[in-house]
Amino acid sequence: MDETMEPTRKEILRSLPSAEELFQKTLGKRVGNLPKRALLEAAKEVLNEARAAVIKCSEEELETLPRSRAQWVEKLSGEVSRTVSWGLRPLINATGVIVHTNLGRSPLAPRAVEAIGKIASRYSDLEYDLREGKRGSRQSHIEGLLRRLTGAEAAAIVNNNAAAVLLSLTALARGREVVVSRGELVEIGGSFRMPEVMAQSGAHLVEVGTTNKTRLGDYEKAITDRTALLLKVHTSNYRIVGFTQEVSLEELVKIGRRASIPVMYDLGSGCLVDLRTYVEDGEPTVQEALEKGADIVTFSGDKLLGGPQAGIILGRKDLLDLIKAHPLARAVRIDKLTLAAMVATLELYWEPREAMDSIPTLRMIRAQSGELKSKARALVRSIRKEAPGISVGLREDHSKVGGGAMPLAKLPTWIVALKSEGMGAHELAKALRGWDPPIIARVFQDEVILDVRTMDKGDIPIVARALGSIATGEEATGRS
Repeated sequence: MDETMEPTRKEILRSLPSAEELFQKTLGKRVGNLPKRALLEAAKEVLNEARAAVIKCSEEELETLPRSRAQWVEKLSGEVSRTVSWGLRPLINATGVIVHTNLGRSPLAPRAVEAIGKIASRYSDLEYDLREGKRGSRQSHIEGLLRRLTGAEAAAIVNNNAAAVLLSLTALARGREVVVSRGELVEIGGSFRMPEVMAQSGAHLVEVGTTNKTRLGDYEKAITDRTALLLKVHTSNYRIVGFTQEVSLEELVKIGRRASIPVMYDLGSGCLVDLRTYVEDGEPTVQEALEKGADIVTFSGDKLLGGPQAGIILGRKDLLDLIKAHPLARAVRIDKLTLAAMVATLELYWEPREAMDSIPTLRMIRAQSGELKSKARALVRSIRKEAPGISVGLREDHSKVGGGAMPLAKLPTWIVALKSEGMGAHELAKALRGWDPPIIARVFQDEVILDVRTMDKGDIPIVARALGSIATGEEATGRS
C-alpha cells in the first residue's frame, strides 16, 4: 500500500473483504448452477476493480464509499452476481410494443416450444430421406406446407429476411441490374440499410423516381438488356404521406410481364392472415402478394407470422431452383430447432381462428379494450395490495405493433401508471429492470408506464411483488 496515501483512503482499502468472504456471500444468492470456480474468479475481478476505484476516486467520491467490511460485502456481492450473468434471460414485456426486436420479437406458441424440445433432445431426419434411405434436403420438411398455405409454386427458408433478400438477389441478379424506387430504400433495425445489404449481392441497384414520387415511366425508362429484376420493397416500418405517388405491385407486374423481367417483392413483415379487421393500418398478406403476380416474395418469420427468426422465400419454381442451388444458400441455411418451431407455427394456420388464438403475437394484436381493462384493473388491485407505497393510476392509451410493422397503427389499450415518493420514474424503471425476472416498462414524463397488452395474466402477481419489495428497499430474490 502506498505510504503517501491519505489515511481515509488506506482505511477504506483495509475494509475491503477478501475474495473468499465475497465468494461465500455470493453463494447465498441464487445465481444459477454456476461452478464455484466461476464465482471465485468473479469475486477476485470485482475486488480488483473496487480497489482501483478507491485508489483513483476523488476526495468527494471517497466520502460516499462504505467504511465497513459488511457494507462492502453487501455492495459488491451484487456485482459478482452480475459479472457471472451470462446468456439470455426471460423477462416481462410491459412496454406495449408487441413485436419488440430488442426483447426477442415474437414469443412462440406452445406448440412451437414443444416441437423444439422434441427435436433438440434426439436425432432427427433433418437431411435424411427416410423413404429412399439416403441424404435429403432440410427444405423438404417445410416447402410443401408453405406452398399449400400460400399458393406459391415453390418455397425456401433461411435464417432471416435480410438473408432471404441477399440470397435471392445474389442468385438471380449478380452482375446485373435491379430496378428499385428511391422511396423504398429502407433502413432496418441496427442501422442496417437495405441498399447496403443488397449491394453485397453483387447486383447493381438502379434507383428510379424520387423519395416521394415514383411513376410507371420511371421503371420503364430504366429497363435495359442488363436488367435482371424489378424490385418492390414494402415500406413496413414507415409511411410517406402528402404529395406522393408510387407504383403498385399490380402495375409493376404488368411492366415486368411486358419486358419478360421477374418482379421481386420484399414484404419485410409478412402475414398469413388479414389483420385489417383488428388494425386500421393493416399489412398486405403474403397470399395477396402472390395473387397479384409477384414472382418472388420474401418476408420475416418472427414478426407478424409469430414464429421463430427466419426468412421465407416464395415464388416461381424456376427462380426458387436457382436460389436453392446457389452456394450462399448453405451459409444462410436454417437450423433444425428453428425449422421445427416454424413448421409447428405454420401448421396452426390451417385453421386461421386457431392461429389467432394460439400464436401470442396475433392474440395480443387482436386483444380488445374490455379484456385489457379487466387485466389492468387486476394489476392495479394487486399492486395496491403488495405495494401500498406506490401511487397507481389507470387510464387508456395506445400500444404499438412494433417490429417494423404497421407504423401508423394505434391499438387502444389500458395502462397502469406508477409513481413512487422515494424514487424518480427512471430510477423505478431501472429497479424493475434489475428484478428477477426483469420487468421492462416505459417512462413517460414522471411516471412508469405498464401496458397490459403485452403482459400475461401470470405476470401480474410477479410485477406487484417486485414493486412491493422495491418500495421497501429489498433486493430481488434470485437476481443474477
